[in-house]
Amino acid sequence: MAPPLQQPHFLLANLKTDWAIKPLLQRCQELVKVIDDQPAKELHLIFPWLVESIFGSLDGVIGGWNLRFLQARNNEYNIAMQFLDPSGPMMKLVYKLQAEEYKYDVPVTCLPGPLKASIQEGTIPDCPLFHKLQLPLSGQMSVSLSFNPFEYYMFYFSLSLITQRNHPGGLHVSTSDSAYFTLVDIYLKYFLPTEGNVPLSPFSDIRATVPPPAPRSPSAPIAGYGISSTRLLKRHISHQPSGSVDPAAQEIWRTETLLQMFVEIWLHHYSLEMYQKLQSPQAKEPFSPTEEHVLVVRLLVKHLHTFSNSLKPEPASPSPSAQPQASPLEEFKRVVISRFVQQKLYIFLQHCFGHWPLDASFRAVLETWLSYIQPWRYTSEKSNPSLDSQNKNVPEKWATFVQENLLMYTKLFQGFLNRAVRTDLVNSKNALMVFRVAKVFAQPNLSEMIQKGEQLFLEPEDVLHHRHQRLFLSPAHGGSFLSSRQPAEADAVFKVKSHVYSLEGQDCQYKQMFGTEQRNAVMQLVQLLAQAQQTTKRLSDCSGEAAAKQSFLSWFGVGSSDLNSTYTGGELDETGESGKKTHEHLERALDYLCQIFRLNAGQVCQLIENMAAAKNDVGSKQLPDCIQGQNGLILTDLGRMQIINGLRRFEIEYQGDPELQPIRSYENAFLVRLLFWIASLVNQRFGGHMGALCVRGDFLGRLGQYYFMSDTSAERCSKSPVTRRSLERHPGPRLSLRLFASYRTILAILLLYLLGALFSLSALSSTGLILMATFIHGLFMTVLPEKQKKQ
Repeated sequence: MAPPLQQPHFLLANLKTDWAIKPLLQRCQELVKVIDDQPAKELHLIFPWLVESIFGSLDGVIGGWNLRFLQARNNEYNIAMQFLDPSGPMMKLVYKLQAEEYKYDVPVTCLPGPLKASIQEGTIPDCPLFHKLQLPLSGQMSVSLSFNPFEYYMFYFSLSLITQRNHPGGLHVSTSDSAYFTLVDIYLKYFLPTEGNVPLSPFSDIRATVPPPAPRSPSAPIAGYGISSTRLLKRHISHQPSGSVDPAAQEIWRTETLLQMFVEIWLHHYSLEMYQKLQSPQAKEPFSPTEEHVLVVRLLVKHLHTFSNSLKPEPASPSPSAQPQASPLEEFKRVVISRFVQQKLYIFLQHCFGHWPLDASFRAVLETWLSYIQPWRYTSEKSNPSLDSQNKNVPEKWATFVQENLLMYTKLFQGFLNRAVRTDLVNSKNALMVFRVAKVFAQPNLSEMIQKGEQLFLEPEDVLHHRHQRLFLSPAHGGSFLSSRQPAEADAVFKVKSHVYSLEGQDCQYKQMFGTEQRNAVMQLVQLLAQAQQTTKRLSDCSGEAAAKQSFLSWFGVGSSDLNSTYTGGELDETGESGKKTHEHLERALDYLCQIFRLNAGQVCQLIENMAAAKNDVGSKQLPDCIQGQNGLILTDLGRMQIINGLRRFEIEYQGDPELQPIRSYENAFLVRLLFWIASLVNQRFGGHMGALCVRGDFLGRLGQYYFMSDTSAERCSKSPVTRRSLERHPGPRLSLRLFASYRTILAILLLYLLGALFSLSALSSTGLILMATFIHGLFMTVLPEKQKKQ
C-alpha cells in the first residue's frame, strides 16, 4: 500500500530544510523523486520557491545556484546541467504544471526598468506576454503579470542574467564556460532547431493534455513588432482548441515564448519618446549592460541567424493552388529577425555605442554588431577554404537584408567612427577593433549594397508615387514591358523607408554613409591611423635600440642614475611582436578604409609621408601644445590629441622633495634611511649657516650653491608642467647624502680604493685624494656656471 501523501506545507518545509544542509547532488535526487511521485496539486505550491532557489530572487538577495559563476571545472556543474536540461526533471515539472493551467503572478515592480516604466506610464508593450495584467486586489497596491509555468520559468531564467549578484571572490569566471551561457545555447538549439521541428514534449503522457497559452485573435501578428502582416502564421500559430490543433503548431508556442522572453528581458529598451526623456539628468535608472550580458546577446544573434538561414527553399509548383503549405516553424524562420530582434537590437547597440567606456571591453559590443550585419557567415553553405574570405563576394541574395537593415550598417558605423577617433590607436586592442570593422565593410559587394540601400531611401516621394500609379499597367494598357521591374523596386523603397522611419522617427535627418560629411570623418580617422602607425614604428625602433644597449655591467646598476628618468606610460607593452602586430593591423585598416570609401591612395601616402617628415623635423622631445595658465601649463585640444597618439609628451619627472622620493631598485634601503637621518641632523644644526653662505654673491657663495642647492624651478619647468604649489614647496639650501646610497656610487668608490691599493696607497691616502678630486671638480664647475649640473 502506497504511503499517504504529505501535506503541501510539510513537503515545502522539508524541502527547505534539506536545501540548507544537504549537498546539491542529494537535493537534486530528492527533487527528482518528488517530481515523479507527487501530483501537480502538491507541486504547484513548491514551484515558485524552487524556481527562486535555482535562479535567485528578483531583487538579487538570494543568489540561487549562481549559474553565471558555475564553471565547467566545478563538481556541481554537471549536476545542475542535467537537472535543468530541456529534457530533464525541472522541465518535466514545468510541463506537469502546464497541463493543469496553473498561473503565477510576477509584480510589475520586479520587471526590468523600461518594461516597468512603460506599464506604469499606461503604455502596454507590444509583446503579448505582457498583456496579461492582473489588477491589484483589495489591500494591494501593485499591478502584477500572470504567467503560465513555462513563461514563469523562462522569465526567471532570463532575468537572472541582468540581476546584480555578489561575485564569488577569488574566482576567475569565463563567460563562455559558465553553466548559464551553456544553458542558453542548449535552450536555443532545442526550442529553435535548425533541422526538423520543435521536439515534442519528451513526456508523452503529459504532452497530450498540455494546452497552449491564452488564445489570441486570429488577426494578431505573431509578436506585434512593426507593421502587421497578413502572412504571420495566422493559420498555424493562432491558438485554437487543443483538439483541432496540429501537434507541430501546438508545440511552436514554446519557441515563440522563449524567444519573446529572451528579447524582452535582454534587449529591453524604452520607447523612442521615453528614451529621449531619459537622456536628461533626471533619469533615475541607468541602462548599463555588462560584458557578460552582451556576450549572451551575441550568442542569441548568432543562433537566430543560423535558425533563420536554415529555412528550406520553397519547391517550385506548376500552380499556386498545388503549392504545399509551409510548416509553422518554417513560417516562423521567415520573420524571426525582422519581427523580433531588429528594432530592439538596434536601440540596444546604439545605446552601447554611445555610453560604453572607451576601453577594450567594447570588443564584446563590436563583435555582436558585426555578427548581426553578417548573416551570410551563418549559413549551411560550405565555402572553399582555399579562398580568402576577404576576396569572396557577398552574395546578391543578401542585398534585401542589407537594405532592410540599413541603419545597422550606416548609423552604427558612424557611431563607431565617433568612438575610434577618441581612442588610443597605438593600443593593440583598439587597433584590432578598427581593423575588424574595416575588414568587414571592405568585403566585396557590401559597400555597393549599402549605397544601393541609401539610394532607395533617398528616392523622392513624388517619383515613388508616380511609379506606384503604374505598378499594375500591362503593356496592352499603356504600360511598358520594363514595368515588371517597377513593383519590386517600389516595394524595396517602401521597405527601406519603413525601416528607417520606424527606428528613427518620421522627422529623422539621415546622414549618408558615403556623403561628404562622413568622408571627412573617415579622413580624420585615416590621419589618426597614420599617426598611430608612425608612433608604433618609433616605439618598436626604440625598444630594439634599448635591447641592443644591454650589457653585463647593467647587472651592477651601471646606467642612468637619474631619479627623474622619463616614464613612457602604457607604451611598454607595445614593443616586440605585439608592436609589429599592431603596426600590421593599422596598415591593413588604412588599406581597407581606402577601398571602402575609394580614397585617393596618392593623397593618403602623401599624408603619411608629410607626418613622418614633420615628426623627424620637430623631434619627439618637443612639448605638447599647451598654454601657460595661472597655476601652470594647460593642455589644449591639440595637445591632448598629440599625447593620445604618442606624437609628443612631457618629460614626466618627480617634482616633490628629492630626499623623500621612493627608494629605487639601484639604491640600498638601509643606507638611504641612515644617510637621510645624518643629513637631517646636519641640516637642522647648520641650516642657517648654509643659507647665509648661499646668498653671498662672491666665489664662496657660488661654491655653496653648487654643493647645497638643487636645480632651480625654472629648469624643472622647462621639462614638465609644474604648478604654483610645487614652486612654493621648493626646498632651501641643505646637505644631501643620498647619492652615496646608490650602488653605482658605492661601486665607483670601491674601484677607486682598489686602484689606490694597486699603487700601494693606504686607505687614508686614497680617501684624501678622493676628497681633493671632488673639491677640485666643485671649483671647476663653479668657475664655469653655465656648465653647472645637479650634484
